Amino acid sequence: MQTEVLLDRFLTGLAPLDPVAVWAHGSLAGGDYQEGRSDLDLIAVLPSLTPRTVWGLAKAHARLRAEPLSGKLHCTYLTPSADPGRRHLTWAYEELFKRPVTAVTSRELHSFGRVLLGEPPADLLPPVSDRELTDFIVRDQRDFWRPALGNAPLWTRDVWVDGGLLTFARASVTLREGRLISKREALGLLPGLGAPVEVVEDIRRRRYGEPGPAVENRAALTRGYLGPAIDELVAAYG
Repeated sequence: MQTEVLLDRFLTGLAPLDPVAVWAHGSLAGGDYQEGRSDLDLIAVLPSLTPRTVWGLAKAHARLRAEPLSGKLHCTYLTPSADPGRRHLTWAYEELFKRPVTAVTSRELHSFGRVLLGEPPADLLPPVSDRELTDFIVRDQRDFWRPALGNAPLWTRDVWVDGGLLTFARASVTLREGRLISKREALGLLPGLGAPVEVVEDIRRRRYGEPGPAVENRAALTRGYLGPAIDELVAAYG
């Protein structure tokens, strides 16, 4: 399996930096991973992040570029005492930048994170309260996804259609029931939440390799649905 080969090479490349822990979250940990389609979402805890360490990380990721799935591997780097909510060094989309570890990611790690190396998340990562989780989800829907609907060209891309609808369905369930769900479960729930069925089926075909026609007006359908749906969700839980 190409995924396991890539993970082995990744861990080997990190070994000289003495990682304290490496964890998987997202689809890889939650049981809905689709090789070649899903991202490999990782968190690594290193003893420190000096300029020399950052240079070592850049070289380690560069050496992985020959691997077929290397573009799917995303990893955020923490130190043992770091505040997850701060912006942290991250390798994703073939470059280094900074972003926080979100409340959803932290809850995933505590609930079903997969330990690839070292200490478990509970030993190093602060727990996330239900209030913190709710507040983050509402902000994400209100301040990120809702404004993004105004940028029509974004929604011609698979990643925005898929991400917008699946994130909304997952947010709805977490806010209502307090549990995290997989993308597969989110797909099954979207029609019942009023999402356009033809777009949901388009996502299913692309995610799970099922043949079928593309939906030409999916951008307009998605944006037309998500705007009112997000407004209603935020009004109920914000």
